[in-house]
Amino acid sequence: MVLAGPLTGPLTNASQVLYLPADEAARGIRISIKGVVTAAEADWGGRFFIQDSSGGVFVENISTVQPAPGDVLAVSGVSYPGGYAPIISKPHWEKTGTAPLPAAKPVAIEQLMSGVEDSQRIEISGIVRKAQLSGSTLQFELVSGGYRIRVYEPIPSGIDPQSFVGAKVRVKGTAATAYNAPLRHLVAVDVYVPFLADCVVEKPAAPDPFKEPLSPISNIGQYQAGRALGYRVRVKGVVAYQRKGEDVFIRDATSGLQIKSSQRLALSPGDVIEAVGFPGVENFLPVLEDAVFRKTTEPRAKLLPRDVPIGELSQGLHHSDFITLKGKLLDRLAEEVPSPAGESNIVKTTLVLQTTNLLFTAEAQTVKPDPGLASIPLGSTIRVSGICFLQSEESGTIKSFQILLPSPDAVTIIARPGWLTPRHLLIILAIALVVIVLGASWIIMVSKKNSALRHLIHERELDQVELQKAHDTLESRVKERTEQLKFQITARKEAEVQSKAILAERTRLAKELHDTLEQTLTGITLQLNTVAKLFQQNPETASYHLGLVRNMLRMSRVELRRSIWDLRSRELEEFDLSKALSISGNRIADSTGIRVEVESRGDVRPLPEVIEENLLRIGQEAITNTVKHSGANWTKIQLEFGAREVVLEIKDNGKGFTPENCAGPDDGHFGLLGMAERVKRVGGQILITSAPGQGTTIRVQLPVEQPLVPKPTHEQADYEENITNPDSHC
Repeated sequence: MVLAGPLTGPLTNASQVLYLPADEAARGIRISIKGVVTAAEADWGGRFFIQDSSGGVFVENISTVQPAPGDVLAVSGVSYPGGYAPIISKPHWEKTGTAPLPAAKPVAIEQLMSGVEDSQRIEISGIVRKAQLSGSTLQFELVSGGYRIRVYEPIPSGIDPQSFVGAKVRVKGTAATAYNAPLRHLVAVDVYVPFLADCVVEKPAAPDPFKEPLSPISNIGQYQAGRALGYRVRVKGVVAYQRKGEDVFIRDATSGLQIKSSQRLALSPGDVIEAVGFPGVENFLPVLEDAVFRKTTEPRAKLLPRDVPIGELSQGLHHSDFITLKGKLLDRLAEEVPSPAGESNIVKTTLVLQTTNLLFTAEAQTVKPDPGLASIPLGSTIRVSGICFLQSEESGTIKSFQILLPSPDAVTIIARPGWLTPRHLLIILAIALVVIVLGASWIIMVSKKNSALRHLIHERELDQVELQKAHDTLESRVKERTEQLKFQITARKEAEVQSKAILAERTRLAKELHDTLEQTLTGITLQLNTVAKLFQQNPETASYHLGLVRNMLRMSRVELRRSIWDLRSRELEEFDLSKALSISGNRIADSTGIRVEVESRGDVRPLPEVIEENLLRIGQEAITNTVKHSGANWTKIQLEFGAREVVLEIKDNGKGFTPENCAGPDDGHFGLLGMAERVKRVGGQILITSAPGQGTTIRVQLPVEQPLVPKPTHEQADYEENITNPDSHC
C-alpha cells in the first residue's frame, strides 16, 4: 500500500496507520478502527495490540484499564511515529464484544527478523534454547535458522522451565520489536503468546539431558551422522577457568572447550563437572552454547597446563585448552572495564608478549590493579599459563591468539632484562643522534647564512637600481592613465545625463500629446458626430455644435503653442485650477448629457507649476474616460487644498468596471497608465475605486508646498485668456 499524498484522516484500518511515514505520523492524523485485541500483557500499563482484516497495530493506551486478548474494540485516536513503527496514541476505546483471535500467518524466520511483521499475529517454530520464569509469564529463547527470538507465554501449571529447553515448539503470537529509539533501528524481535493453546510442543526435550551419552570434547564440531536438528550434547571435564555468569572452560583427555552458560554456580579450578548444551561455532571454532552444568561427586583433579609448541597453535589446535607459553614482555596496559556479569567494574590487565616471530596477548581480570603484574619490567622473559583463546578466519587460518589468565599468579618471571635493554639502547642512540644533528645543523646554518648574506647584499644593490627605474616608469604611466580615466569618466557622465534627459523629455511629450491633443480631438469627434446627426433635423443646434468644434480647434492651437512654449521654458502661467477644470470638463462633456460639477475646499491658492499641470491633465483624462466609457449622466470634480497636500477626486454614477480586468496599453488604452505615471512622477498616490453598476471614483493625492507666485508672462496671459474665454480670439 502506497500513500498518494498527505492524509487528513480519519484512517480506518491498521494497514493505513503502518504505512504512514514517520513525519506524516507525527502530524497526529485521526484514526478510527475496529479489531480484535491480540496481545495485552499485565505489566504493559494498559497498552495492547489490536488487529483488523488489514493487519495489526500497537495502541499506546496508558491506563489502569486494559482490554484482554479476544476483546473486540472500537478504537479512536491519533497517529504517532512510535519508536520503530507508527502506532495509535491518545486512544479512546470501547468494547463491543469478543471474537476468536485472527489466524496466525506462518512466516520465515528471515522475514520475521527483518521487522516487517511488527504488530502482526504470526506463526513460527524453532528449538527452545533457554527458559526461565519472568513475573507472570514463561520467557524462553527460540532459535530458528540461526536467528534467536524471545517468546513470552502464560506459565503452564507445574512446569519446570529447564524441562522445556531442547524442545521443538510451534508458537502463534504477536510480533513485537525491541529497538534503538533515537535511531529507530531494530534490535531484536519478541513474540507474545496470549493463550497456552497457541504454543504447541512438536517434539519434547529429553526428560533428563544429563542421561545423554558422554561425548569427547574433540568431537564437538565434527561430523556426526544421524544428528537431529537442535540436538544437545553432554560433556565432562575438569574446570580450568570460570567467568561467572558468562562461560566456563573445561578440559578432558582430548581437548579443551568453552561452555557458554548464564548459570551462576561458583566453580574452582580442578572441579569435575558435567555440562549439557547446544554445539555452536564462534569465530569459526567450536563452542557449547546455552549450556547447563553440575558438579560431579568425583574428587577435584590437579590440572596442569600443557606446554605446547607455537606451531600447533597456528594449526588451530588447543583452542580453549589450558596451556603454558613463554615470551618477552613488550608492553603492558591496565584499564577499568564493566563486568560482563553486570556487577562492579573490574581491572583488565593486558600483557603484550613476543615468542619467536609471533606476538600474542595475555589478559588477567582482577577486582583491583595487581601490583605483581604492574611491577614486571618490560623486556623480561616470562611464562604465562592460562586458557588459549584462538581467533580463526573462515579458511581455518589462525590470525591471532590470546591467553586468559585464571589469576595473576599464572605469570612467572624467567629472566629479567639486563641494563642494556632495547629501550635503554634506543634512548642512548636517540640522544647521540640529537647531539650530532644539532651540531651539524649549527655548522651548516652558519655557513649558509654567511653565503646568503653576501648574495643578498649584491641582489639588493641590483634590485635598488631596477626599483628606481620601475618607480619612474610607473609614475609616468600613472599620470597618463589618470588623465585618460578623467576624460573617459567625464565623457561617460555627460552621455548618461544626456540620455536620461532625452528619455525624460520623450516621456513628457508623449504624456503631453495624449493629455492635450488626443483629448481635444476626442471632443471634436464627439461634437462632429452630434453635428452629423442634427444637421438635417435641427440646423441651429448643429451650428451651435460647429461653434464648439471651432473653439476646440482654437484650444488645440493654444495647447500646441503651450507645448512649444514648455520646450523653451517649464514655467506655467498662473491661473485658476478649479476654473480650468470646470471649463475643460464642461467642454468635453457638452452635448453628451453629462452634468459636470466642480467644487473647491480649503485654502484655495496657486500651486507649483508641476502640480497644477498634472492635476489639470489628470482631470481632463478622467472626464474624457467618463464620456467615452462610463455611460454616466453626472460627474463631480472635488479639489481639496490642504496645508501640505492637495487632493483631486473625480466621481461618476456610470456603469463602473473591474480595475483588475480593465483595458490597458496592450489594448491601445493609455489613460489610466498616464494618470498613474503622472502621480508617481510627482511623488503622489492614486486610488481607483470601481465596481460594475456602482460608478467610478478616482482619488489623487499629491504633496505640495506653498509656492512663490510668479508674474505672468505674455505667453502665459494669452493661455489664460483662451482657458477662461475660448471665443475671444484664435
